[in-house]
Amino acid sequence: MKKNKILYIVIPCYNEEEVIHETTKQLKNKIEKLIASDLISKDSRVMYVNDGSKDNTWKLIEEISAKEKLFTGISLSRNRGHQNALLGGLMTAKKYADVIISMDADLQDDINAIDEMLEKYYDGCEIVYGVRSARKKDTWFKKTTAEGFYKFMKMMGVDIVFNHADYRLASKKVLDELERFEEVNLFLRGIFPLIGYKTDVVYYERAERFAGESKYPLKKMLNFAWDGITSFSVKPIRFILSFGIVLSIFSFISTIVFIVLNLVNLGHLSYGSIISIMCLLTGIQISCIGIVGEYVGKTYSETKKRPRFIISRNLNEEK
Repeated sequence: MKKNKILYIVIPCYNEEEVIHETTKQLKNKIEKLIASDLISKDSRVMYVNDGSKDNTWKLIEEISAKEKLFTGISLSRNRGHQNALLGGLMTAKKYADVIISMDADLQDDINAIDEMLEKYYDGCEIVYGVRSARKKDTWFKKTTAEGFYKFMKMMGVDIVFNHADYRLASKKVLDELERFEEVNLFLRGIFPLIGYKTDVVYYERAERFAGESKYPLKKMLNFAWDGITSFSVKPIRFILSFGIVLSIFSFISTIVFIVLNLVNLGHLSYGSIISIMCLLTGIQISCIGIVGEYVGKTYSETKKRPRFIISRNLNEEK
């Protein structure tokens, strides 16, 4: 494949004023080296995506775009969450670029892996996943829960790349196909493997965040994991069905046993035991109804077909 393609690096930003200058400095050096080595076109850009930040992130993006030719940005009309902001950036960038790389603003993803991603793209790969080689700098709890998440997703039948987040390269062809996936409940890590085409991985060591705070605390990570499971797998509902059948059989057998024991005066079931069993069964029923309700709610969201993002400013067009 002929080199010198137009590359856009899409970076979602939410309250990233503490890191954006250093990110800009490092990415500027990287882009200039890639252009000098003729790996990418001089029309390549870094596109920041402001996801309704409450600090000065958008103001800084405007200033950087005005001063630095290699940088541009878009701003969403309101906060829509990381996945929607990322999708908005990808769908906008594909209008201008041949190939797009997505990454986070904190530069925990090694930008030196971009070179290898591009080489694999020029060798014919349409998607290149950035995969963490190790989790040495993670705490035991974070490492265990993160790796458990990927294993659990696989167990639930979701096709997902182990230890891959949203650091990836995708060609314009791939993003044209991604645009056809219209679901509102986004889980891009699960969607990209569904698209197909030739893929490969690049391994890198993830660094610590050099400034600011993580935008994915435990609560958000759990919600994100749950969204991924319920958006791509019906196994939880099948589990409820199987559990219900087993519980019904067990209850039927238990009822026969208790009747027989009471008839021959060998057993006596206290009111406390009855209440405990009823509370247990009620809790199980409510939990099962809640899981089914999650699927119904997602179906309801999908049927409304509301826009997943609205772009209020596009500095590329304004330039």
